Amino acid sequence: MRRWLATVALGGAVALLLTSCGKPAGVDGLLIDDWGQIPRPASFTPPAGTCYAADFADTAYLSAFEPVDCATSHRVETVHVGTFGSQSADRATPPPPGSPELRAAYAECDAKTKEYVGGAWRGARLWLGVALPSTPAWTGGSRWFRCDVTELTNVEDNGDTATRTSELRDALKKSSPLSLGCYAIKLAKDDSIDTMPAANCAKPHNGEFAGVWTAPDIAYPTKDADWSRFHDECRKVIARYVGLPNDSNLKYRTGVISLPGGSGDWKAGNRGVRCYLWLSGRTVTKSLKGAGADALPIQYE
Repeated sequence: MRRWLATVALGGAVALLLTSCGKPAGVDGLLIDDWGQIPRPASFTPPAGTCYAADFADTAYLSAFEPVDCATSHRVETVHVGTFGSQSADRATPPPPGSPELRAAYAECDAKTKEYVGGAWRGARLWLGVALPSTPAWTGGSRWFRCDVTELTNVEDNGDTATRTSELRDALKKSSPLSLGCYAIKLAKDDSIDTMPAANCAKPHNGEFAGVWTAPDIAYPTKDADWSRFHDECRKVIARYVGLPNDSNLKYRTGVISLPGGSGDWKAGNRGVRCYLWLSGRTVTKSLKGAGADALPIQYE
């Protein structure tokens, strides 16, 4: 109560002073009409070209915004920051997985990442993630999405995040150790693929990355029939890569491994499926790119 009375008394004193002393030149006597409008608080937007030492899942919120010099140890690199369009303006929360808005954001990130690294990122040991604002930040007006790239130890066996000390900018413009190549595929007791360690293409190996099939808007594969379509499409990729006729004998020339991203990536909009040829019962000591039909003869048994 004492503080409130003091405030009222001070206000009265100011009014009395202005009344009794008159107004200086250029002053209209009104205390409230000459203040500039208070600006709206600006929401935080993360910058592009930024690196983080933490993993992707730990860097999306303002409270975890701790960028590091890209020349020092880091795990995540932001290659682009985009903005959700007007279709998202009235949403109460960030777009969920599978939504048209998030898939459009992923497509933009896909294109920007290819441009940033200087090549098709799915042909390398790279992973792309789309980070969104937190729900409170979204409520406060944030409408950004962040395109983050991470190097992996491998993309075939659920590899770990790798630590880098240099940017990924233009990393794929020239021959790169990140690029996918040949593999020494090992089988489990039930003849399924056990592991796919990378191998020197000049040394004995039985597998090779052939390219990427971009799937249409279909469900993530869970049944044998689903996988059959993926394998058929990847065989076509292999045929183009090796220089094989795309005919009914193709399945007797080579085995195939089809690797989409995880189901979460699929929901986000990643429709890229990595395709690998696989030689059963034999090895080669060179890349089969452009080798032609003689390099993969028909084997009915």
